[in-house]
Parts: sequence; structure tokens; C-alpha cells
Amino acid sequence: MHAGGARVAVHVRAPRLHGRKLHEIATRIAQLQDETGSWVIVNDRADVALTSGARGVQLTSRSMSPADAAELSPNLWIGASVHTQRDAQLAVAGGARWLVAGHVFETESHQGEEGRGVAFIERLVAEQTLPIIAIGGIRPEHVSGLREAGAYGVAVIRGVWNSSDAGASVIDYLSAHGASGGR
Repeated sequence: MHAGGARVAVHVRAPRLHGRKLHEIATRIAQLQDETGSWVIVNDRADVALTSGARGVQLTSRSMSPADAAELSPNLWIGASVHTQRDAQLAVAGGARWLVAGHVFETESHQGEEGRGVAFIERLVAEQTLPIIAIGGIRPEHVSGLREAGAYGVAVIRGVWNSSDAGASVIDYLSAHGASGGR
């Protein structure tokens, strides 16, 4: 979080972890938001996002709808994971404030599945006015092309998680984003 400051959102995702432990982790991380300027986003669990102090929730196809999550709190920022243009339309209609779209490139989490490609991001950007965050197999050298396609930003997992120096990896992605005109 310190390496990226306000340009970073930390996504707390642990689908196999029970709610109490997820809440404890999210609360500890959310306490760093004011110090670092980063955002904490909790995957799938609007209840945990609200009670931990996270700034938002990222909903999936198995989550409650963005409209239902918005009823919980008007202050909770709601994002939605999308894999098709129809997913994006439904998420926007339900009140999502950003979309995480993927998987753009081949990735270990979707083995044997071809990535949707940069053209997928271009189509979403052409249809939607919300920020589009590209995800899936993204490396620093992909950032410029994704920004040119209209992506607001990128989300990475293994590019940071599997790095021997996570802070340096975050800086690599942020440098690529900044060099491509990113805020």
C-alpha cells in the first residue's frame, strides 16, 4: 500500500476464508487507508466491506446485485466483475461505479481458456462511461496498450503476489500506468 499510495486499491479476496477471519484481515488493512491514501476493496462480501471500514466492495456473478448492495449503504463504492458486454450492462444498470473486466490475457486462474483480448476492453469502453479496470494475465508491458484501449487502470494478482519484491512490482505497474498517461 505504501509503495503505491493513492494510486493503489488493495483487493481483499479470500473465498474459502470464514467471515470472521476475513473481517479481521480487512479491518487491519483498512486501517492503513488514511495513512497511505490507498483504497481497500473487499471481494464479494458487502457486509465485511461495510463493517471493516473498506471503501468499497467488488461484486462477482455469485454476489448480491449492485442494486442490493447499494441499499446497504449509499456511501459504499460498488464495483462489479464482468466477463461479457451483457454483464457490464447489467452491472451498470444495477448501480456499479466501476467494472473489473477480464480475463484479458491467458492466466493461470483460467487455464486452457484464451484471453478475451484488448478488443474486449475497447468494446466495453465504447459502451460504458464507468471506469474499466482490466484484469487477467496483465504484465507491466501490457499496461500501455490497455490504457490506449481506454482502460482506466489494471488489476494484478500474480504480477505482484509472485514477485520476490512486491513493492518494486507495484512501482513497475504504476510506472507503466503513469508513462501511458494514467492518473
